[in-house]
Amino acid sequence: MNRTLQTILLGLLTAFLFSAFIYFEEFNLTNRLLNTLFGLLALALFLYIPKKSILVAGFFIGLFWFYWIGYSFEYQGVGYMTPIVTIGFGLIYLLFFLPLYFTNKPYIRAILLFGLSFVEPFDWNWLQIELIFVDSYIGVYKYQLAVVLASLSLVSVTPKKYKYTPLLLLIFALNFTYPPQEDAPLKIKLIQTDIKQEYKWTREALSPTINTIYKEIQTAIAEQYDVVVLPESVFPLYLNNNPKIIKELLKASHHIAIIVGALLRENSKSYNVTYLFQNGNYQIAKKLVLVPFGEYIPLPKFAQKIINETFFSGASDFVTADQPTDFVIKGIKFRNAICYEATCSEIYKGDVKYLIASSNNAWFAPSIESTLQKLLMQYYARKNGVTIYHSANYKGSGIIK
Repeated sequence: MNRTLQTILLGLLTAFLFSAFIYFEEFNLTNRLLNTLFGLLALALFLYIPKKSILVAGFFIGLFWFYWIGYSFEYQGVGYMTPIVTIGFGLIYLLFFLPLYFTNKPYIRAILLFGLSFVEPFDWNWLQIELIFVDSYIGVYKYQLAVVLASLSLVSVTPKKYKYTPLLLLIFALNFTYPPQEDAPLKIKLIQTDIKQEYKWTREALSPTINTIYKEIQTAIAEQYDVVVLPESVFPLYLNNNPKIIKELLKASHHIAIIVGALLRENSKSYNVTYLFQNGNYQIAKKLVLVPFGEYIPLPKFAQKIINETFFSGASDFVTADQPTDFVIKGIKFRNAICYEATCSEIYKGDVKYLIASSNNAWFAPSIESTLQKLLMQYYARKNGVTIYHSANYKGSGIIK
């Protein structure tokens, strides 16, 4: 076989094995044994394949995991950026895995790969190396990733007679238990809407959307739910500037706790927020962690301004809260998370047992984005012993453990 072709195929195989668990979940084909084997093989290949295959693997992992990110640029009026962003993410993850290129020694690659598990390019943390084991027999803690990498790499320095004995170390990477996760002692209704992103923010969509929200709330009241949760920015407006809507929600809140996403305009600043309406009062939770390049630009100030004005029409200028917000509903405490936040470690700090998350996944429809988001939420939920109640527009609503 031509050496160049072999290099490309080995890189592609590595990327495929590293990404397969996402697509298995997307098409309801998840199998813990397959995920375990594919994950182990992917990491083994990273340790042993030729240097140039590392670059191919990194590039295609960027594509397989994040081809969808450019979709949202269509709604910013810069749709021509979509293929550029897609290729850009391929190049970012080629560079991400580049340190492995500079050595052929598996045990050094193992150390480098473990180090990369702590790296988040441009604050983008959706490629967690240990995530490949989230639905497998291997655990997702850092020490378990270290054991896997040590086991696979030590094969290369073990005498031939005992060559594969280091693989016995994999026993210590097996997942026997995670912290306990419990259901909240409340009857919670999670709403999944299906409002197309190109329609969501139009004037024509506003009245039907508001009527749909009111109808969902009344249905939940009739079904005797304690709480109804609606998606991120389901109200496509600055809710604090719409007293009539607030009045209606306050009235309904005497019968049911209402959690709903909207925007907030305060002191000339924009916030992506969640409102809790309960017992005739309301509370606002501001977003703590913004989406890189979607809600803020993770670059120096001079570059932020140029990119924001050129590609986002000044829209990428949301600001954040200083700390997470907890809602107390009928005596039960819930941590609030808005979309990307639910996949960030910051939101799980402190005393968190239940988390209410809301998303608008229509930005990236149709794609694997909502599936990858779900797997990441499972990853954090299991590591932290948290039960997540997720309401989304397009796809992804459900209880996540």
